[in-house]
Amino acid sequence: MKRTFAGIFGLLVILGVVVVSQGISHGQGPGGLSVAEGKICSDVVDRECLNANTRFAVPPDRLFCFTRIVGAENPTSVTHVWYYGDKERARVNLKVGSSNWRTYSSKRIQAHEIGEWHVDVLGPEGRLLMVIPFEIH
Repeated sequence: MKRTFAGIFGLLVILGVVVVSQGISHGQGPGGLSVAEGKICSDVVDRECLNANTRFAVPPDRLFCFTRIVGAENPTSVTHVWYYGDKERARVNLKVGSSNWRTYSSKRIQAHEIGEWHVDVLGPEGRLLMVIPFEIH
């Protein structure tokens, strides 16, 4: 019994690490719209996220929020909302043109903006699809 509990507990810890490393998903939005990937990175080249991380040294100048949106049945949109602590710093509306769509936004980071950040990924009706936390240190 103890061995089974330890195995299940270990599996839950591993799943928790995967969820945190990929952002915190809040399920599917309307029509099955969801975020398959959500990352913060230092650049996007050829529609791929480069140097993804959850911690960045000051000053990173500009960071990118890269998302892969799946499940869109028709052209739609998502919104990236950048937060420094609990203060909204940017809101970017992005088109989603197919059922498997990569898109990104960017934010210039000021040298004094050290601390906890996150990007909320919102569906077309404003429903929270994912939270992507990161830190500037």
